Amino acid sequence: MDFASRLPDYLVPFFSISSPTDAPANPDSFPNSRYYKTDPKDFCLVITFIAIMAILRDALRLGVFEPFVKWKLSRDLRLKRKQQNGTTRVVSNGNGHSHTAFTKAERRKMRHSVFRFAEQGWPIVYYPLQWAFGLYIHNNLPTKLLDPVDVWANYPHIPLAAPIKIYYLSQLAFYVHQVLILNAEARRKDHYQMMTHHVITIFLVWGSYYYNLTRNGCLIMMLMDLCDIFLPLAKMLRYLELPQIFPDITFGAFMVSWFITRHVLFIIAIKSAFLDMPRVTNFGWDPSRGYYLTKGSHYMFIMCLLALEVLQIIWFGMICRVAWRVISGESASDVRSDEEGENDDTDDIDKEE
Repeated sequence: MDFASRLPDYLVPFFSISSPTDAPANPDSFPNSRYYKTDPKDFCLVITFIAIMAILRDALRLGVFEPFVKWKLSRDLRLKRKQQNGTTRVVSNGNGHSHTAFTKAERRKMRHSVFRFAEQGWPIVYYPLQWAFGLYIHNNLPTKLLDPVDVWANYPHIPLAAPIKIYYLSQLAFYVHQVLILNAEARRKDHYQMMTHHVITIFLVWGSYYYNLTRNGCLIMMLMDLCDIFLPLAKMLRYLELPQIFPDITFGAFMVSWFITRHVLFIIAIKSAFLDMPRVTNFGWDPSRGYYLTKGSHYMFIMCLLALEVLQIIWFGMICRVAWRVISGESASDVRSDEEGENDDTDDIDKEE
C-alpha cells in the first residue's frame, strides 16, 4: 500500500498524480510509462511542488550556500591580510573565543556577497536538473529542434505520459514560486518586466497544458532553461572573488547560449506555431475529444510568444552592454540594482526564467 492510498480522499491529489487512464494503443513515445488525463485537481500537486521548492530553497540557502561562502570569504580575507601584513588582528568576543576583526566596510561587503551568493543557490540547483529532465523528455518525443512541425502532428496529445505531466506541473510550480519570490524580495529596476515575463510564462504553460499543446511546450521550456544555468553560476563565481576570467568566461557561455536558444531556436518555434500549426492541426472546439483550438486561441498563443521574445530582446540589449564592458577590460558587473539599495548593492544581469 503506497503513501497516497492511506491519506484522506481530499489530500490524495496533493501527493499523487491525478486521473490515471489507459495508455494509447500505439504510443509514439514513452511506451512503458503510465498515462494520465489532465484534470483541474492537478493544481493540487502544483501547490505541493511550490511548498517543496520553498523549503528546499531556504534549506539550501541557510544550510549550504551561506555557511560555505562565509567560510570561503573569511578565509580569503585572513590569508590576504597575513600576506600583506604578516599578522592577523584577533579580538576576544568575551566568552573565551576569538575571531578575526574585520572592518565595518569589510563586514558590509561580505554580508552583501553572502546574500547575493546564497540567492543564486536555488537557481543553480534547479535549472541544471530541470533542463536535464526537459532534455530527457525531448529525446523521447518525436520532435526536432530545427524543424518542430512534429509538435503539432497528431493533435491533441492526450493522454499524457507520467514524465511529461510531472515536467509540466513542476515547471508551472517553479514560475508561480518565482512570482512569490519576486514580490517578497527588494524590487529591482526591471521588476515589472520580470513580473510580466513570469505572468505570460505561467499563462502559456497552463494554457498549453489545458489546450493539449504539451509537445510544443516541452520543446520551448527545454530551450528556455539552458542559458539560465550559466547566469547564476557566473554570479556565484564573481561573489566568491575568484579570478575575473572565470565569471567572464561563464558569462560569455551564458550570452552565446542565450542568443542561440532565445533568438534562433525560439524564433523557429514561433515561426512553426504561426505557419505549421494551422497547416497541420485542424481548428475546432470539441472538449469531449480534447480539441480546444480555435483561430482566436491560435492568435492569442502567438501574441504571448511574441511578447516573450520582445522582453528577451530588451534583456539581450542589457546582456550586450555587459559584454561590451568585458571587451573594454571591465568586469561583467551590474546593470541592475535594488531600487532602495545603495550604490554597491549591484549584481550581474539578473534574468531568472
